Amino acid sequence: MVALVLARNSYFRSPQTTLNMKMQYHILALVILLFTACKKEKPQEMQKIYIGTYTNGNSEGIYSIQFNPLTGTLDSLKLEAKLSSPSFLTLSDDGKMLYAVEETSDFDANSGGVVALQVTSDGLKEVNAKATGGANPCHVAYSPSGQLAVSNYSGGNLAIFDLLEDGQLGDRQVINHNPPDTTGISHVHMAHFNADGLFAADLGLDQVKRYTKQPYGWVPAEQEALTLDKGAGPRHFVFDESRNFMYVINELNATLTVFKRDALGKFQPLQTESTIDPNYAGPHPCADIHMSPDGQFLYGSNRGENTLVIFKIDKATGKISLVGRTSVEGDWPRNFTLSPDGKFVLVANKKSNNITVFKRDEKEGTLNFLHEVALDSPVCLVFE
Repeated sequence: MVALVLARNSYFRSPQTTLNMKMQYHILALVILLFTACKKEKPQEMQKIYIGTYTNGNSEGIYSIQFNPLTGTLDSLKLEAKLSSPSFLTLSDDGKMLYAVEETSDFDANSGGVVALQVTSDGLKEVNAKATGGANPCHVAYSPSGQLAVSNYSGGNLAIFDLLEDGQLGDRQVINHNPPDTTGISHVHMAHFNADGLFAADLGLDQVKRYTKQPYGWVPAEQEALTLDKGAGPRHFVFDESRNFMYVINELNATLTVFKRDALGKFQPLQTESTIDPNYAGPHPCADIHMSPDGQFLYGSNRGENTLVIFKIDKATGKISLVGRTSVEGDWPRNFTLSPDGKFVLVANKKSNNITVFKRDEKEGTLNFLHEVALDSPVCLVFE
């Protein structure tokens, strides 16, 4: 009976109706084909993260871990290189070299060390290593022009290395920050190269020093330093894409200071905001700061309070407004990083021996905790 009805309906269809149905069948077939193709997509390629650690416990050096950019999961933890407290790492722009400080004072004559490692398909291969000219180097920065800047925290100086064509460490220039009539004041904590020169945050002097390059080396720039409040303790900083605004996180007084470039190219203080909750009264040394890839949000790590503070950036004025704070789900967050696509935030919690992963709301800037992995004393995270 059903067949007879279908036959009768088919017999009385007009040619136009038949044509429309054929088109619908073709569209349906195309949709099914596309859906099937999507289901057969290649598996998402994993991304490698290098992890710097302190080795005064169970960690042995630089580790790597695989990150899934779809789910944010971490697995396949692997020891890549045995080094003494490689607390900060950086990659060359082409990804062929990894540079790591050894945050010690006994690498060579009361000095820490810096190590150049080649990234190969078989893992990291040490190329060469040199003394940094100061104790306890805590940060290393790469310049595409072929130099490396190492911040010596206890040494109170800045070491700048030339890089050879094969990525090896070459000649070294050391810039002392301590005034000649005093000792033990300067604590250089971070350096950064950009088109405006070389910037270096000095936690002990409450300044961000500026340098310009000459044929014979780096010298103080016309604006020699950006001065912060006494006792602020500038630690890390970032620039916006235009380099008209600079954001400095201050370790000692738990604040974030915004600087604006003036018509003469000098940076002037614009705004300072607290990074911690006004009701929190415990230890509060800030650590790291990062900007979202779209330049809309700033994130800073608060040790003690154990939070990430989130600020919204007004891109026109450079000013910031508080969004909120999120627990790092660990103790003593040091360095943290955003995934290359900006969808996740990963935090290295030194004292709780874990790395925590958060999903980031790209519109609101807020964070949602996903999961964690265990590792002794993680302090630096770098995506390959």
